[in-house]
Amino acid sequence: MVKRDVVGAHYGLRDWLAQRATAVVMLVYTLLLLLALVMLPKFDYWHWKALWSLPLMQYSTLLFMAALLFHAWVGVRNIFMDYIKLPGLRLMLYVLVIFALIAYGAWSVQILWG
Repeated sequence: MVKRDVVGAHYGLRDWLAQRATAVVMLVYTLLLLLALVMLPKFDYWHWKALWSLPLMQYSTLLFMAALLFHAWVGVRNIFMDYIKLPGLRLMLYVLVIFALIAYGAWSVQILWG
């Protein structure tokens, strides 16, 4: 009889769906951004600033950043689960990545509304 060690928390389908959903959000945002750039009458500082002062762009960019950060978290967490076998090291890397992602999210908010 083969003894199986259950190592992960069976995130498979949920992670797969999260990656696809966040990718769709990022794709829609990218298309919106490209459309907004094409619609700019002139590509200069004042039009660029006016574009980013629109609430639609600010909130959609915030949604994009949240999707990007969550997408990154799921991917990095899965890589760590697969390749980092020492639990203490894996936990330390989780904490470092979480703090970095939170800092990136806060920085994004500061850039958008600062």
